[in-house]
Amino acid sequence: MHFVPLDASHIPAIVEIEREHQGSPWSNRSFENELINPHAIFLVGIEQGEILAYGGIWMVVDEAHITNVMVVPEARRRGIGRNLMLHLLNAGKEKGMSCSTLEVRVSNHGAIALYMSLGYIEVAVRKAYYPNNQEDAVIMWLYDLSGVPKPQ
Repeated sequence: MHFVPLDASHIPAIVEIEREHQGSPWSNRSFENELINPHAIFLVGIEQGEILAYGGIWMVVDEAHITNVMVVPEARRRGIGRNLMLHLLNAGKEKGMSCSTLEVRVSNHGAIALYMSLGYIEVAVRKAYYPNNQEDAVIMWLYDLSGVPKPQ
């Protein structure tokens, strides 16, 4: 698995993954905007020519705001999500970010456990955050990126 910056050639496959596996999928235009956003870092995980993961951050002052993280279902439980998060958080650190936040579905226990293992803590709940089913989101914070290890 190697992680590369998002480019336009990745977008059709990513949009298809979003449609198949995300309750509130990002649009083609949303990913195109990541290409031109100077405050965004968006990475794609590729193995044997196939996109298996992707994710991004927006850099807001000193905060790495996690915007989107996906590992295709058939590739989960292999450490890809952890490695992707480590790549994103370290890329943010290199750009001067000192902390990180994210929202995650309250029902996504696997993702919550991953984020907690990276040092995030649950701080609040956003009621009816997800438009497709009005599910709540847990707001999580990692207040200090200095202890985040390098990716594998």
